[in-house]
Amino acid sequence: MKHDEPGPDPVDTRLGVRLAALRAERGWSLGELAERSGVSKSTLSRAERAEISPTASLLNRLCGVYGRTMSQLLSEVEAEPALLIRGADQTVWEDRASGFVRRSVSPPHAGLRGELVEGRLAAGADIAYDRPPVPGLEQHIWVLEGALDVTAQDAEHHLGTGDCLRLRVWGPTRFRCAGPDPVRYVLAVVLP
Repeated sequence: MKHDEPGPDPVDTRLGVRLAALRAERGWSLGELAERSGVSKSTLSRAERAEISPTASLLNRLCGVYGRTMSQLLSEVEAEPALLIRGADQTVWEDRASGFVRRSVSPPHAGLRGELVEGRLAAGADIAYDRPPVPGLEQHIWVLEGALDVTAQDAEHHLGTGDCLRLRVWGPTRFRCAGPDPVRYVLAVVLP
């Protein structure tokens, strides 16, 4: 394959293998997973075969079914976790459909309950999660540049540069960048 020809993203390939393994560990068919997650069998199959790059919303639904945070799932497709994570070694994942870029700055590690994620949303990006991957998940959202609208517990919060929103997530959440500029923020996640 030539370098300029698109091929499956290596992270998507490893992610697909891990998703298939999680389903197999539970002895579920694609149909059973589709019922539990609300995602079509076709989409699940294509994600497991890395024919599509899964969206943040899809991964969130699967994390909920498997009882993991998104960072935990993504860390499972990487090498052994290290104490020092160099910037060049941090996993970056992109949901091209929504304009969301996620950098795992401090990925989950055995014995630690917290992790740090850098999020970037393009102007106009709007991501809705129908449920938290882990009920009661603690989140601290600190805006580094731009503005971010976060909806949680039926309340909308407008965060500007330097603002921090702290909450426990029990239900649906929504992250929106109204623009005109993109937003960059830090998400600190702490397991209950």
